[in-house]
Amino acid sequence: MSGKRLCNVLVTGGAGYVGSALVPKLLEEEHRVTVLDLYIYGADVFADCRRHPKLNEIKGDLRDAETVKRALDGVDTVIHLACISNDPSYDLDPVLGKSINFDCFRPLVLAAKKAGVERFIYASSSSVYGVREETEVTEETPLRPLTDYSKYKALCEQVLLGERAPGFVALVIRPSTVCGYAPRLRLDLTVNILTNHAINKDKITVFGGGQKRPNIHIKDMVGLYLYVLQQPDEKIDGKVFNAGYENFTVMEIAEMVRDAVGKDVKIEVVPSNDNRSYHISSEKMRRELGFVPKFTIADAARDLKTAFEAGKVPNSMDDPIYYNIEQMSKVELR
Repeated sequence: MSGKRLCNVLVTGGAGYVGSALVPKLLEEEHRVTVLDLYIYGADVFADCRRHPKLNEIKGDLRDAETVKRALDGVDTVIHLACISNDPSYDLDPVLGKSINFDCFRPLVLAAKKAGVERFIYASSSSVYGVREETEVTEETPLRPLTDYSKYKALCEQVLLGERAPGFVALVIRPSTVCGYAPRLRLDLTVNILTNHAINKDKITVFGGGQKRPNIHIKDMVGLYLYVLQQPDEKIDGKVFNAGYENFTVMEIAEMVRDAVGKDVKIEVVPSNDNRSYHISSEKMRRELGFVPKFTIADAARDLKTAFEAGKVPNSMDDPIYYNIEQMSKVELR
């Protein structure tokens, strides 16, 4: 463990999908962790590590300046995951979405600088590129966000990189769609949707099928955040990295899921007027950072299957807790 950088990390949105997998790993790696979250997807996400001496949980709103100030106390690194995630959830209440995804972002960054934070890592989205014809969509490809969700992701990137200063390192990660099992599970993402249906309905419905969807396994997403914590400032400061593994069509993903689930699953193809197709290059992440994803879509499907078989995902077709838009509607978040 010699030479290891130990951080005092604030994870905003830490009780969400990625955060629920990241926080236990940060603790395992001996970092001190503060979670700031509204906990609308369950209060017991961290039941297994709640008594950990290095975990501090704050149930509170990112839009409240005093709560943010308290959460930043003693913190040297921020991993900012909190947002109203994906277009349908954002569109449910655009005013709410903007207030959480954009309006409170600059105040958070300024509060972090004032509190002495040394590193700020922002989880943006590969959706900032929009739909492209190019076969290699790199970090140098001009952004063309199509929705308010992706537009505000892009604007937050500008805000953060504009606030870079000596002693305040800024890093932007643009993840692909995350897949695989986590304690706070989402079943409204491509691979996870298909696996849920394959296991519980013996049938996968593919809308269209030719559209490409870049994915990254949640273990690799967590691994990347842990990895960048250990990198020297000059390797990450002011940088933007796409974070994906491979670009497959929805039909190819469905076939991988069927094979990974390992039973007779019917794939039904129906026409779709949603022909949005995304494909990104993550070569810069490999080349400059030296981070190479290890886990596949098939691994994600197998991990989900194991979780289903262990009884960790009850009522997966009906419980709104697994579906962002349904749960947000239920709790009437404002």
